[in-house]
Amino acid sequence: MRLDVIPLEDMTDRQRELADRIVAKRGKIGGPFKVWLHSPELCDRVEALGAFVRFDCSLPERIREYALLIASRYFDAQFSWNSHIEKALSTGIPAEAVEALANGERPDFGDDIELATFHEVAAELLGTHFVSDETFARAREVFSDQQLVDTVGLLGNFTLLSMCLNMFQVDLQADRVPPFPDVRGYGKVETAQT
Repeated sequence: MRLDVIPLEDMTDRQRELADRIVAKRGKIGGPFKVWLHSPELCDRVEALGAFVRFDCSLPERIREYALLIASRYFDAQFSWNSHIEKALSTGIPAEAVEALANGERPDFGDDIELATFHEVAAELLGTHFVSDETFARAREVFSDQQLVDTVGLLGNFTLLSMCLNMFQVDLQADRVPPFPDVRGYGKVETAQT
């Protein structure tokens, strides 16, 4: 990691308060929180948003987990992907769809209209920074207005997370095979063309 982890005994009162809250909610100070504690007020707000979108927003759990995966893939955030892949699969996201996403291919969600529609919205927003009228109209047939607003919160939070993990090179899990064929460590690599 590019920044030092702040030892508990060196934390300010505010940092210690946040660290205690993070441990109470999440069990440990992991990944990005080791970075965000360097900016306590940002940490406070990011942690609150992250807790909301992961645990309390209006979208179903499998959609929330898929949002994390697609944002992680678009930003090549291996740490985040590796931290959530098992959880995502356990919520019912098809393994073949996850593999396709990791390989930069279009996932097939079968009859799951929610996941397919969410993917289209997220892929357009992350890939082009816009959502077409057609895709938005389909999304309104599947999701409520609140869920569409929460979609932006999910993707915004998870892209912020991805950027933090990559900029500060938060430790990759040593026991994991790199999930993306075109990324090693914290950089792009050439892949064989077929």
